[in-house]
Amino acid sequence: MLKIAVIGGDGTGPEVVREGLKVLEAVAKKEGFQYSTQEFDFSGKNYLARGGDPKRQTIPVITDEQVDELRKFDAIYLGAVGDPDVAPGILEKGLLLHLRFALDQYINLRPVHLYEGVETPLKDKGPEHINFDVIRENTEDLYCGAGGCLRKGTSEEISTQEMITTRFGVERCLRYAFEFARAKKKAGAGRGLLTLVHKTNVLTYCGDTWFRAFNEIGEKDYPDIQRDYNHVDACCMWMVKSPEFYDTIVVPNLFGDIITDLAAMIQGGLGVAAGGNINPQGVSMFEPMGGSAPKYTGKNVINPIAAIASMGMLLRVVGGQKKDAKVEKAGHLIEAAIKKTCPKMKSQSAGKMGYGTKEVGDLVCEAL
Repeated sequence: MLKIAVIGGDGTGPEVVREGLKVLEAVAKKEGFQYSTQEFDFSGKNYLARGGDPKRQTIPVITDEQVDELRKFDAIYLGAVGDPDVAPGILEKGLLLHLRFALDQYINLRPVHLYEGVETPLKDKGPEHINFDVIRENTEDLYCGAGGCLRKGTSEEISTQEMITTRFGVERCLRYAFEFARAKKKAGAGRGLLTLVHKTNVLTYCGDTWFRAFNEIGEKDYPDIQRDYNHVDACCMWMVKSPEFYDTIVVPNLFGDIITDLAAMIQGGLGVAAGGNINPQGVSMFEPMGGSAPKYTGKNVINPIAAIASMGMLLRVVGGQKKDAKVEKAGHLIEAAIKKTCPKMKSQSAGKMGYGTKEVGDLVCEAL
């Protein structure tokens, strides 16, 4: 029995999650596996209803006891975070970052695959050119929140934010990336190329730890995987000019956050971009990369493809971890159904798809 915790979240999050669950029901019947879901309300509306200050976090968005409850599930399926009545950062830090750190979801996995029929802003590029994966370290770097502010609000204000890099954190991320690249190569889905992205010419301490570990681990344990390195600014240029160069990218937290947004645009926009926050030995969380889009709430116009793709990723990753062939196969079937559905849509933009949110979910179910 596959147990999934569902967090619809804010804005259009519950709407796209609903379509992902619709597709899950269809594929579970097709493949003959059982699952259960339980919904949790960790939204901005819930935070405010419990007396939270809309301008600064005064109560937990999610408590430690609630995090412990989520540990009982095989995976978490999240819709969106962000409420216009709550100041930016409260929900993102109080829910997303809290869960990533508390559940040690140290890998952020971002498939960057252009589906047939989806427009890209890159001239003369197609699905054969935009087909790579980004593996981002997810629990260290500047996101640790180490630092502070002195004399705030004065002309002498001083702010510091420290980039935290540990050999332990770097190595486990790199090993995941090398294994991922090896598995892709073995399956015929990749070229066996792993590119490290950093800024070693300026970040000479943290960058050096990443660079040395990358080459030491690769040379000793993964001689079958070709290694390459890009400065992050060069990566941004090459991702636009020649995205076909990339196979698998491994990158620290902040730089990964930036380049995956660029990657989302070249694969057709946030409406098709799925992501996973993964603990290979624990509970992982899967979510579409688009925001809560509050202006579209309840209008049946938001694109659910990214949320459906996130459900497919959930099944592939969790099925593989649990060694459940039916569940893993179901994830691949959802991906195939999305590829059949996208060419039928006029656009991936909200309100311009040619179909409503619910109708796109129905199309994916039919394609299954």
